[in-house]
Amino acid sequence: MTTILVTGGTGTLGRLVAERLGADGHDVRVLSRHAQPYAVDLREGGPGLDAAVSGADAIVHCASSPRGGDEEAAEHLIAAARGAGVRHLVYISIVGVDRVPFGYYRSKLAVEKLIENSGVGWTILRATQFHDLLVQVFGVLAKPPVMLLPTGVRDQPVDVAEVADRLVELALAAPVGRVDDMAGPEVRSVESLARAYLKATGRKRRVVSVPLAGKAYRAFRAGGHLAPEHAVGKGTFEEYLAVRFGR
Repeated sequence: MTTILVTGGTGTLGRLVAERLGADGHDVRVLSRHAQPYAVDLREGGPGLDAAVSGADAIVHCASSPRGGDEEAAEHLIAAARGAGVRHLVYISIVGVDRVPFGYYRSKLAVEKLIENSGVGWTILRATQFHDLLVQVFGVLAKPPVMLLPTGVRDQPVDVAEVADRLVELALAAPVGRVDDMAGPEVRSVESLARAYLKATGRKRRVVSVPLAGKAYRAFRAGGHLAPEHAVGKGTFEEYLAVRFGR
């Protein structure tokens, strides 16, 4: 039996990772800001983090926030891992963090660099966007009667459960550095994905594509966040929608 700490263990991805590890008989510690007994804010660190890390064989670092603080959280986690002699730190990152000049992506890339230079054995997996995130975004964009979408942008969403399976596999193996990216089975226009969402949810909206400005938009439009050469995911967006919305 292996003792594994999962940060962000109550989130969309971390919860699945923790469940799979537990089902396999491993000793799983779930760390998040509100989950006892390891209720820790990684941005603050402290004795609670040291207790969570103590005796762990590996850490799967899923905790992340677009609102900031990821770098501070990583620094605290790395320091605790080094102090506890953790042998393996697995990190989930995003495809394109080194190609798309988007604030959240820059933060994820900075965390990658911290982990690479941590002195702890590490493995980094980059994945494309989860189906869940697209549904969340489309839910917001579909609130007005006209659904505005960025012109010319494509996406390659992947099933979060498949990413969780891959992280479990990596966590139970030896550190190997950066592994191949993991992307969904299809590169699709954002418009086609949005229309699939509208159909699955029974919403009637006029869809209008709007050109945006800025370096990040140009990088997204150029496909910097895509990995068609690593389309290893199996579940499609429509299959996910059918399960989630029952249509």
